[in-house]
Amino acid sequence: MPRLFLVALCGVAVLLTCLSVAAEAADRKPNFIFVLSDDIAQGDLGCYGQKLIQTPRLDQMAAEGTRYLQAYCGTSVCAPSRSSFFTGLHTGHCPVRGNYEVPPEGQLPLPDETVTIAEVAKTAGYATATFGKWGMGYFDTTGSPFNQGVDHFFGYNCQRHAHSYFPTYLYDDAQAFILPGNDGRTVGETYAQELIQNDMIRWLRENADQPFLVFYAITLPHGRHEIDDFGIYADKPWTDRQKAYAAQVTRVDTDMGELMDTLRELGIAEETLIVFSGDNGSSFSPNSEIGKRFDQASNGLRGYKRGMYEGALRQAALSWWPGTVPAGRVDDQPWAFWDLMPTFVELSGATPPDGYETDGKSLVSYLKGDDAPQRDYFYWELHRGDAAVQAARFGDWKAVRNGFGKPIEIYDLSEDAAESNNLAEARPDLVKKAEEIFAEAHRPDPNWPLEGRDELHKQRAQQAWKIKRERDRTGWVPEDAIERP
Repeated sequence: MPRLFLVALCGVAVLLTCLSVAAEAADRKPNFIFVLSDDIAQGDLGCYGQKLIQTPRLDQMAAEGTRYLQAYCGTSVCAPSRSSFFTGLHTGHCPVRGNYEVPPEGQLPLPDETVTIAEVAKTAGYATATFGKWGMGYFDTTGSPFNQGVDHFFGYNCQRHAHSYFPTYLYDDAQAFILPGNDGRTVGETYAQELIQNDMIRWLRENADQPFLVFYAITLPHGRHEIDDFGIYADKPWTDRQKAYAAQVTRVDTDMGELMDTLRELGIAEETLIVFSGDNGSSFSPNSEIGKRFDQASNGLRGYKRGMYEGALRQAALSWWPGTVPAGRVDDQPWAFWDLMPTFVELSGATPPDGYETDGKSLVSYLKGDDAPQRDYFYWELHRGDAAVQAARFGDWKAVRNGFGKPIEIYDLSEDAAESNNLAEARPDLVKKAEEIFAEAHRPDPNWPLEGRDELHKQRAQQAWKIKRERDRTGWVPEDAIERP
């Protein structure tokens, strides 16, 4: 009898332990990792139809999760697109609406009053980190990652600096450290992406026992197209640039595979949502060396980076959350980067701080298999050179204005996703509606006038690039840069 009692008691203890672990897992707030791959095109991934570039791990991610056909970026260049994600605002409202270069290093900083997704995460008890390319303010400004809710940063603070994959230095938090064997101009000995990936994996291991928010801004496959190894493409009858581009995309794929494997190894895959996306469309025209070789226009969409057509705005986008995101789903409903802020607020149960606002809609039920949320419109603007371009989508109608004072174009995306048939002349009612949306969605900002950038802005950009070229020429490193242990 005592023996039977002990066996029963042990069984009860095991059951209670299992129930306790299950309850703890159920109560834990989900982790969120947002991965941006810089300039990757929809057509670069096998799961979107790519035939020449190998992406088995991203294809696996799509098979185990959901692949999106109408996922929209913040806008069609780097800094404002990530600003839209980080602030939950479309680019008529967010504080960074173009690549505003600031000398000697950095871009126009996020203002102090901006409420970011990292700051929201801190209110909910999350650890926060950013890896890769920042581009929203140098360390001595209000836009420093550490002034915007980020606990740990590793990578490039400045977008111009990120044009080299073999730079002379990177940052670990705000401390510059020297990369041995690199001169910043040519292929060197220390590949930046390897260090960034390794630090991201290290940080995940150290923070696996608490909820975390990670913004992983991978610089690949943005130019310059440099790689430490052509790999499986070394013997292809292609140009070196084509080999490097393909190897960059496959390197993104390999690193995403390591990320998923690490989450599984740590036992937190089912507690972690990953959203993977490009930050804008391809930087290449369909007839260019890269665009033509890899048939980047195979999805039939018009346009590429820096434009307002669908080829610039629709992204290669995947979500992965084992046990929560439906496996193998391919979805053709629209959503945008600024939806990820309210999505995270709902997932984390956070109470946003004062000043919080968002243009987005929570995607929580949509991620789990329901329909995408309805809205009045999507809106984009981009400030480039002397012009600001705008676009809006309302229902299946798309409006594009390629510069201040330019005529508005109207397209029916349900029949003409390639935007080849401008209906503006036949549908003046839709032109009028687009004008109303453009006026409503654009919040005036002295840094971002629709009429074009001022002379001071252009002079600062010229000075910033001049400094960048001189630093590249001399192999410059910051005075306080250290040798990394």
